[in-house]
Amino acid sequence: MGAIEGILTGFEVAFSWEGILFVLLGVFVGTFIGMLPGLGPISAIAIMIPITYGMDPTLALVMMAGVYYGAVFGGSTSSILLNAPGISGTVASSFDGYPMAQQGKAGKALAIAAISSFAGGTISVVLLMIFAPMLASVAISFGPPAYFALMLLGLTAIASLSEGSTIKALISAVVGFMIATIGIDPQTGTGRFTFGSMNLLDGIDFLVIALGLFAIAEVCYLVMSRHKSATGSGKEIGSLKLSKDDVKEMSGPVGRQSLLGFILGILPGAGATIASFISYIAEKRIAKKPEEFGKGSVKGLAAPEASNNAATSGAFVPLLSLGIPGSGTTAVMLGAFLVLGLQPGPMLMGDRPEVFWGIIASMYIGNIFLLVLNLPLIPYIARILTIPRPLLISLVLMFSLIGVYAISFSVFDLYLLLAFGVIGFLMRMFAFPAPPFILAFILGGMMEQSFRQSMTISNGSISIMFENNISLVLIILSVLSFAFPIAKSIWSKKKAS
Repeated sequence: MGAIEGILTGFEVAFSWEGILFVLLGVFVGTFIGMLPGLGPISAIAIMIPITYGMDPTLALVMMAGVYYGAVFGGSTSSILLNAPGISGTVASSFDGYPMAQQGKAGKALAIAAISSFAGGTISVVLLMIFAPMLASVAISFGPPAYFALMLLGLTAIASLSEGSTIKALISAVVGFMIATIGIDPQTGTGRFTFGSMNLLDGIDFLVIALGLFAIAEVCYLVMSRHKSATGSGKEIGSLKLSKDDVKEMSGPVGRQSLLGFILGILPGAGATIASFISYIAEKRIAKKPEEFGKGSVKGLAAPEASNNAATSGAFVPLLSLGIPGSGTTAVMLGAFLVLGLQPGPMLMGDRPEVFWGIIASMYIGNIFLLVLNLPLIPYIARILTIPRPLLISLVLMFSLIGVYAISFSVFDLYLLLAFGVIGFLMRMFAFPAPPFILAFILGGMMEQSFRQSMTISNGSISIMFENNISLVLIILSVLSFAFPIAKSIWSKKKAS
């Protein structure tokens, strides 16, 4: 069966009444779960596996795919309204989404997030349909040196995430690196910085840190400012309408970062989280007014939203074409394939075209459903901001505690959550930016692992970083990314004098 016949078969599955029903069910459940801090797509898909046992495999996987990208779509809501990221891939959305909500533009922020997510998801599905078989071979050409160079490129942008002092941003990043080293060394099996505690052997979960630094820190701030007027900033929902200037402003970032997010999504291990951070940083670097980022910038919200949804579709490339999961969520999806009696990989497209193309085609309908479901509900969702402050604080605290406990069932993680909440509050009080901390924590583990794998392959020779064309290009880009702001600053000073 050729590609055209396969695509038509996929649309036949997606547009059947069963296909439409299960896509709708999947995106609805995914959106709802994504809004709850801590309950991400991994938990949702894991719950779905026993429920779908005995179902038609194609429809079951279409529904689970809907849960996946629906959760990423819905995760932005709690990030924007409460500064409590529903999933790790929407942390970057809170950088500008939450300030917009505080400025009384919650409706507009949710509308930008919904439209950017829809555009990013749709663009990536088109790319997935056209380039899926070819891109699978590109994904596996990324070896440890290339991954190290990619992480290095991401780290060169730490200064871009600082809102004031670059020194404070670097200190924040160093602490993030240090936290990333806690746990068992994956190469030697020895414990690092565990202080004899069994609870730290597996390291610290990303969600504990993200919810602590953002959600619990926000709770602390709300408690400390409880004497301020309850009708202050952040209570107004504002209009949902986007002006022509808004549409014009977000169109460029959405187009660029959808493409970047899709490319990063197909790389095993990168995923929506790294894609959203790198897109945010890249957009800030090229913006004419980078000082607006972090203060409610339209571009700053549109870029990560388009990117994380594009990366979600991109993550299906290595899974469907090679049988390699590119993230934790697609690893659970791989398990779902096996439970349903299917083996994803090179043979899937030829042997079961209705599954391969059915999942891809269903994403078109899923993205439309997400937009149709979310846009009319924005006025009602945004009313979360009108909840009385004591009740809002209680809800954020409760969902954060439940979200963390549901992952590990560990009381120790709850103590860690509160500890990082206090750290996040102190960082906010003393103007230490949290994003470099999060970025260093995310990239630090992968960067160390890639570097050590590279050294093992080359018997300790650093030259391996320059022998691979991909890593060489990425290292050159890293140097340029690091040097460009310095050269720009020197040039500006000379011009001013």
